[in-house]
Parts: sequence; C-alpha cells; structure tokens
Amino acid sequence: MKILMNTGGIASTNGYLVADEEAKVAVVFDAPDHTISPLLDEAKKNGWEVIGLWLTHGHFDHVADHEVVTRRFPGAKVLIHKLDEPKLQRPSPFVLPFKIPLRSADGYVEDGQKLKLGRYEFEVIHTPGHAPGHVMYYCAAEKVLIGGDLIIGGSVERTDLPDAAYEDLRRSIRRVMKLPGETKLLSGHGEISTLDEERENNQFVQEAME
Repeated sequence: MKILMNTGGIASTNGYLVADEEAKVAVVFDAPDHTISPLLDEAKKNGWEVIGLWLTHGHFDHVADHEVVTRRFPGAKVLIHKLDEPKLQRPSPFVLPFKIPLRSADGYVEDGQKLKLGRYEFEVIHTPGHAPGHVMYYCAAEKVLIGGDLIIGGSVERTDLPDAAYEDLRRSIRRVMKLPGETKLLSGHGEISTLDEERENNQFVQEAME
C-alpha cells in the first residue's frame, strides 16, 4: 500500500491518495480546496487509476475539490454517508473565497460496509459527533485508519456546529480506541499519529475514555 498526503486550503486540511501499486488503482480520501491536484498528478505519473473519492464527511474543507477529482478521473465514484450528503447539495454556511460545485453522491457508505481497493479492504466505521454522517475508513491488514475530523493530532474537532453532538463524539472516540493501538491515524488535520500516541498524549481522548 502506498499512501500520499498533501495539506492545504483555507483550513489546512489533509487529503490522502492511497494506492495498490500492483493493481494500479487508487482512492482519494477527502478533497480539500487547492490541495488535491498534486496527488492526482502522482496518480497519473504512476499509472494509477483513481476509482473513488471516499469522503469522511461533508464539511466544505473536505469536499471542496470534488470536481477536480472527477474531472481528471471520470470513473471516480464519490461516496459519502447519507446523513452528510445534504452538505454536498447546498452551499456552505460559511463565506468562502471560492465556489464549491453542488452535486449528489454516486453512492453511500454505512457502518460495517467493506470497500475494496485492489488487494486491500477498508471497513467503514460510522463515527458521528463532529458531523452526523462522519465516517472513518479502517484497513486492518495495514493497520491504517483514515480518520477525518474525529481525533486530530492531540485534539478533537469542534462540536459547536448545528448538527454536531459532543456526546456522540465521545462515544465515537471510545469505539475507535478499541482498534489496535499501533494503528496509524491519518486525520483530517495535523500530523499522522497512532492510536496509542493519542491515548497517551490527547487529553480529549483520555477524558472520553473515562
């Protein structure tokens, strides 16, 4: 498994490209504004076909460049949890210096669903709190968790948004922390860490676990 990361946009958001180098296929996880093109360039250079844009949730900084992905790789299917699809279909409540094209999902992900990327299988874990349709993507074979905005490098994401819920966030954290501690956490903001590192250093995780 090859994992490439790029960070950018107005919210310093992480986008990821994950590839099965043997099968020559890849998936983009989240599409921050002005950030995803270098990852797509790498896919083109390596001859990887991008088969999907798998979104962790629908907040603007994670979906802004969805059209960039599908324009360059028309076969890429945009997947999101049904509870967060409305965010793709209406303008962001925030005033932004760019316009995000509106669209519907090509398909939905749900808790426990298994998604294939070449030889690799990702399990969808529904982790509401920051957003009602927030999900994470877990590859047990590689001990990799694409984490979105649940746990973000020593902190957690905000729950003061209209459809956020702090108690849901706490429950989601407790669920995710049952995964192996050596699991790499590729979060939506900040540096890559492990679940053990978050357990040891993240006071919000520690409080949720009490």
